[in-house]
Amino acid sequence: MSTITVAVRHVAPATPRTRLLNLDLAIQPFAFAAGQAVMVGLHASMLRKPYSIASAPWEVRKTGVLQLLAQVDDTGTPDPHLELAAPGTLIDVEGPFGTFRLPPEFDEVPLLFLAGGTGIAPLRSMLMDRLARPRLPAISVVYSARSPEDFAYRSELDAMARAGRIKLWLTVSRPEGAWHGRRGRIDESLLREALPSTDACCPICGPPSLVSGVSGLLVQLGVKPERILTEKY
Repeated sequence: MSTITVAVRHVAPATPRTRLLNLDLAIQPFAFAAGQAVMVGLHASMLRKPYSIASAPWEVRKTGVLQLLAQVDDTGTPDPHLELAAPGTLIDVEGPFGTFRLPPEFDEVPLLFLAGGTGIAPLRSMLMDRLARPRLPAISVVYSARSPEDFAYRSELDAMARAGRIKLWLTVSRPEGAWHGRRGRIDESLLREALPSTDACCPICGPPSLVSGVSGLLVQLGVKPERILTEKY
C-alpha cells in the first residue's frame, strides 16, 4: 500500500450524523476496486482511521474526486481526528486495502445490497460501478437506518428506484415523527421480499449484529454462504 497526500475539495453534510468528505485526486493516480477502503488522517498526523470509499472507480477517474462518508461524534461535531478537515486541508490517504468487492464470477448474477448506517458507503461504490456496465442483472438495495434523516444518499437511491434501475427498500429501526415507510430491523420477511433469487450475490455492510443476523437469515432462505460477502464496522 502507498500513501498519498491530497487536499480536501469540499465537505458537505450527508445526514445529521455524517459528512461527505470529497478529496481532490485530480492530479494523483489512485487505483482501487469498488468496495475497498483507505486509511485517512490529517497530513503528518500519526492518527489514521479506516474509511470505505463511497465513489466508484470510474467516478474518480471522471471527476478527480474520491468521496468518503465520515461519521460525526455524539456531540454533533466531525470525527475528532478530522476536526480540521475543510476545503484546502491536506489529508494523508493510505491504501487501498480490503477484499470486500464483487468477484468477477458474480458479474452477471442478481445482486442484493444490504446496508446499515454508514455501511452504505462501500455498497454505493459497488452499485455505481455495476450500474455503469452495459449488461445489468436485477439489483435490489435494502438499507436500514436509525431514523428517516439517517439515510445517506437517499435522494440518489430514490432517483435510481424511480428510474427502474434498482429496487429499493428502506427501513427505520427507531422511527420518530411522520415516517410512513417500513419500520424495524431487516428481518426474514423483508429479505424474502427483496431477494431477487437464491442465486443472488449479497454484499452486506453495517454493524456486526446486523451483518451476522442478516447473513444467517439469507442462509436460511437458501443463499449459499459463498454468495454472501460481508464487511463490518
